[in-house]
Amino acid sequence: MDLRIFTEPQQGASYDTLLTVAKATEDLGYDAFFRSDHYLAMGDADGLPGPTDAWITLAGLARETSRIRLGTLVTAATFRPPGVLAIEVAQVDAMSGGRVDFGFGAGWFESEHTAYGIPFPADKFARFEEQLAVITGLWGTPAGETFSYTGEHYTLTDSPALPKPAQAKIPVVIGGMGAKRTPRLAAQYADEFNVPFQSPETCAEQFDRVRRAAKAIGRDPEELTFSNALVACVGATDAEVARRAAAIGREVDELKANGLAGSPDEVVEKIARYAEIAGTTRVYLQMLDLRDLDHLALIADRVMSQLG
Repeated sequence: MDLRIFTEPQQGASYDTLLTVAKATEDLGYDAFFRSDHYLAMGDADGLPGPTDAWITLAGLARETSRIRLGTLVTAATFRPPGVLAIEVAQVDAMSGGRVDFGFGAGWFESEHTAYGIPFPADKFARFEEQLAVITGLWGTPAGETFSYTGEHYTLTDSPALPKPAQAKIPVVIGGMGAKRTPRLAAQYADEFNVPFQSPETCAEQFDRVRRAAKAIGRDPEELTFSNALVACVGATDAEVARRAAAIGREVDELKANGLAGSPDEVVEKIARYAEIAGTTRVYLQMLDLRDLDHLALIADRVMSQLG
C-alpha cells in the first residue's frame, strides 16, 4: 500500500511551507507529495498569504527533492491551454528527473474562475476530453515528428511536440464519480484512477465501472492503479486526535466516518477495508494542517510501518 501526502495550499500556505512539508514527506519515507490546483480558499479559511500555482510549486520542489514523486490532485483543464500545459508538465518532469504524475480533471470551482478572470465554460467535460487527447498526443509523438489535432475546441497544426518528458510515459491520474464518461476516459487514458472522500463500498462500485470500461475497449484492468484520497487525522491518544480535528475545524466522529481518523491501529484497519472491499493499492492522505509535521511523522512511524 503506497501512502502519499496530499496538500490543499489554497487554504493558506506559502511556497516555503510546502517545501518544508515536501522535504518531510521525502525524509519520512512517503511515496509522493501532491497538491491541489486551486486559486481560491474554500470555506472559512482566509487563504493567506494567497494562492500558489501548482506547476510553479512543483517545478521548485522538483529541484529541492530527489526521490518522491510529485503531482496534482488534480490539475484543472479550465486553467491552461493544453499545449501550454503539456510543455509545463514535461518541463517539470525533466526538472525532477522523471518523477511527475499528472492528475487531471475538468475543473469545477466557478468562484475561483470569476475571482481571477478565468473563463468557466459550460462544456467543461468536452474540453477536458479534447485536452487529454492533445496532451497525451503531444507527449507520445516520436521525436522528429509533428503532431496535429482538429477538435471542436482545440486545433494544433504541425506542432513539434516538444519538449519531451523525461519519462517514456508520464502516469496520468483521472478520478471522480461520473458513472459513464469518467470511466470511459479513465479506461482510455489513465494509468491510475482515484476516488476522493468516499466509503469503501462506494469506491468499489466506481472502480468496477472503470474495470468494465477497460475490458470493453480490450484493456486489462490490472494495468490501472486504483487509489483513494482521504482526510487524515491520526493521534497517539484520543486527546491528540481531538486536538488535530479541532485544528482543521472538523469533528472526530465525522472524520472517523468519512476519513482516516483515530489511533494508528484504527487507521490501519480502515485502510485495510479499502484494500479488501475496493481493491485500493494507494492512498492519498489529505493533510489540512501543514504546520503539524509531527502528524506526518506519527503516520510514518505507526501507520505506514504496518502497511509494508
